[in-house]
Amino acid sequence: MQPGARLKAAEDILDEILNRHRPAALALADWGKAHRFAGSGDRNAIGGVVYDALRRRASIAWALGSDAPRALAIGAATSALGLSSEAIATACSGAPHALEPLSDLETEGLSRALADAPDHVRADVPEWLWPSFVETFGANAVTEGQKLAERAPADLRINTLKATREKVLKALVEFGAAETTMSPVGVRVPPPIGTARTPNLQAEAAFQAGWFEVQDEGSQIVSLLAGSEPRLQVLDLCAGAGGKTLALAANMQNTGQIYAYDEDRQRLKPIFERVKRAGVRNVQVLRGGDHKALSALGARFDLVLVDAPCTGTGVWRRRPEAKWKLRPQSLEQRQSEQLAVLKTAGSLVKPGGRIVYVTCSLLPEENGGRIAAFIAGAPEFRIEPYADVWRARIGGEAPRSADGRDDGLLLTPGSHGTDGFYCATLQHGG
Repeated sequence: MQPGARLKAAEDILDEILNRHRPAALALADWGKAHRFAGSGDRNAIGGVVYDALRRRASIAWALGSDAPRALAIGAATSALGLSSEAIATACSGAPHALEPLSDLETEGLSRALADAPDHVRADVPEWLWPSFVETFGANAVTEGQKLAERAPADLRINTLKATREKVLKALVEFGAAETTMSPVGVRVPPPIGTARTPNLQAEAAFQAGWFEVQDEGSQIVSLLAGSEPRLQVLDLCAGAGGKTLALAANMQNTGQIYAYDEDRQRLKPIFERVKRAGVRNVQVLRGGDHKALSALGARFDLVLVDAPCTGTGVWRRRPEAKWKLRPQSLEQRQSEQLAVLKTAGSLVKPGGRIVYVTCSLLPEENGGRIAAFIAGAPEFRIEPYADVWRARIGGEAPRSADGRDDGLLLTPGSHGTDGFYCATLQHGG
């Protein structure tokens, strides 16, 4: 397909996403099924335009004077297709299966600098969330937002029950895999550039053999900070598909016991196959949503991991459409759910045990704000400085938290090269 046809396809798909409210992955898949003549290279390129447009929707719309699907596709063409302004103008020829010629406003917009744009536009963050970003990051808020609008690498966690980092690096050498900088059990495949795509690493023999799991370095770090040592009794209270459950099991060397629970039974479905592939033997999966069975466990746990439901602002690199769908009422609902799950965790941890609270959010309302609200009603818990936890669980000196605080740790793309994750350790004083 010619560049003009790729841009026209991206416009059509963006229209499905933005105006017909279809999930991006589904809209892209359906377009591919309806246009089987398009090769994998064309589909990769079109997907790159769509996702880059969603990542930078605010800044593209400001520069081109429109947030219509056409404008977003045009604005994303430089990064996604590697086209110059002149090449974009040539591609938009008005020929069959191509976009109509550029208007004067669009031509000017392709070279318009963002220096005069509002900060939230330069950061590609919804305006209503901007005060929370400034509260968290201060003068670094724009930079942090811009890093959230870039493509993400593919991070892998080595399953130490079956493999070593050296074995996985050798198996994935053709993909440019390298050691992660902070996680001692991580490998990183760099993000795609232009029309390239991230390789399907789950199709590799090493993955099928259980040597590694796809897991962002930030998620690996918080799993290590949880401190799931051998022979402990552990509850993963919001286990979902089981990514952190498997990381905890590897840290425990298949000893002790992990209970995996989630309110949503459907979210737990992938965990069974993942546990089998990873060679994990110390995980018991509870029936999702079974409050009676959960309560019957009692206050027996050395560690309760709370991977709390949240707005997902820390993973906007991977799910860019989500940032524009987020609404204030959703944030309010998540805060209520977070406090509720912390209270449940507090009833299940034994005296002297700990709760590790994790979100993939960058918002203070969901992070330190929730911890403060919980401790106000549960004074038997105290928050441990994250640097002390890091030295004990990982070793060496901890990185600076992106929000400048010393209680919980906030990891971000801008400060640490990871997805956005918050982690706080709450010690029961009993």
